[in-house]
Amino acid sequence: MDERLVVVGSLNMDLSVTVPRLPRPGETVSGADVVRGPGGKGGNQAVAAARLGARVRMVGLLGDDAHGVELRAALTAEGIDDSAVGTLPDTASGLALIVVQHDGENTITLSPGANHHLDEATLRSLTEGLVANSADTVLLQLEVPLPTVLAAAREARAAGALTVLNAAPLPGPGPLPAELLRAVDVLIVNETEAAGLLGLPDVPSGGRDEDWTARADQLRRLGPGTVVVTLGAAGAVAADARGPLTEPGFPVDAVDAVGAGDAFCAQLAIALGLGSPLAESVRRACAAGAVAATRRGAQNALPTRAEVDSLLAATP
Repeated sequence: MDERLVVVGSLNMDLSVTVPRLPRPGETVSGADVVRGPGGKGGNQAVAAARLGARVRMVGLLGDDAHGVELRAALTAEGIDDSAVGTLPDTASGLALIVVQHDGENTITLSPGANHHLDEATLRSLTEGLVANSADTVLLQLEVPLPTVLAAAREARAAGALTVLNAAPLPGPGPLPAELLRAVDVLIVNETEAAGLLGLPDVPSGGRDEDWTARADQLRRLGPGTVVVTLGAAGAVAADARGPLTEPGFPVDAVDAVGAGDAFCAQLAIALGLGSPLAESVRRACAAGAVAATRRGAQNALPTRAEVDSLLAATP
């Protein structure tokens, strides 16, 4: 049986431009033509999960604008259940402005739009027992208000669903609520987010794998049963009750890292939800992220299950 996955999160229209290098503060850099496409961490992870074989329901909010119509159509085209995606009148849909360097590094500026209005009351009105009745796994991010994420995590935990939090983007200075970290089964962060949650001033430069496994274990002490720290092209490290593990990255020609993290999160949530061991799940997630990094865009770059299987088979 396919994994039943509910994604609670953001839906944005992405406007992307590729540049020779990321501009410094106050600098103007000329780039290629603007590319428009559906995105948002919630939408991206929902689409990734659908392509990877899960049965997906999306919970979120759109504005009543042309972007909202296009974003909803992108979900339904992937076979995603959009019955819990609301539309707010007189409101703009979320918008992300993305600048991508030729090697795949990027910066993102986000205008939340309708996503900012996904409060706890709206969540309850959209879901009405959705998590309890139709989810094996619930996947969350932080592009909607924190109280809403916490409410969704509580509902998922009460329903016995596996609760996965991609703590991105961090909502500013200060730690995440302790109750939220205790309410999730799996926490996924990158190096910058791991450092921020641990109160470190900067990401350590040249850190060895064991530095990050130690930090993953430190994050476990904040509440999650399993912590995974993504390391970009270097792969990922993880820690659970059985100890730490390191998974190297896959050698691919990366051109755009925008969708790689979302592909990683979706694949990890699916594999763990199906009961796969942590090491195998992280390896599949690294493969999914690697495939996504070989193509430009967010949802356009997200891989299928067959593509992930092919990369795994080709890489000893």
